[in-house]
Amino acid sequence: MGPVVRRPVAWILALVLFVEALGVAALNWFLGIVVDRQDMSLAGLDPDAMSVSSKVGGIVFGLYFALCGVVALLVALRDRAPAGFGRILLISVAVVHGLLAAFAWGLVGPGAFVSLVVVLGLVVLLLMTYDRLEAPSEGNPEPGAGKDEGPGPIAPAAPNPS
Repeated sequence: MGPVVRRPVAWILALVLFVEALGVAALNWFLGIVVDRQDMSLAGLDPDAMSVSSKVGGIVFGLYFALCGVVALLVALRDRAPAGFGRILLISVAVVHGLLAAFAWGLVGPGAFVSLVVVLGLVVLLLMTYDRLEAPSEGNPEPGAGKDEGPGPIAPAAPNPS
């Protein structure tokens, strides 16, 4: 998979992560409203605290997925590998999708599992296509090509004065 695949994968991943950010935030906000309107307690927890924590969690995870989408969008626009914090974010979102897929198989079903694994595959594909070093062209060899790059001759050790 060469440079032809890189940019479309980055564009698709950015779009998917933005949609996922909106979906996660909206779902948690909706669940917070449901908990608030039912006014029920779960194991003695305050319903207002559960409602607020669901809404805050939705906003935090929505912003996290949106930030990962911004990283993928920048990769698509620049056509360069993500570096530093952006690379860490993409690796972390891959791990999150792997864990969510494992839980989704048992809790939600195979449909959610497949969709999460597809997003995981897109993230891994994006990271792997930019990891490959392109071979140098024949007219432009790498610096030092053809030279012996061994350690060189070993000098004898200096005598110990003691």
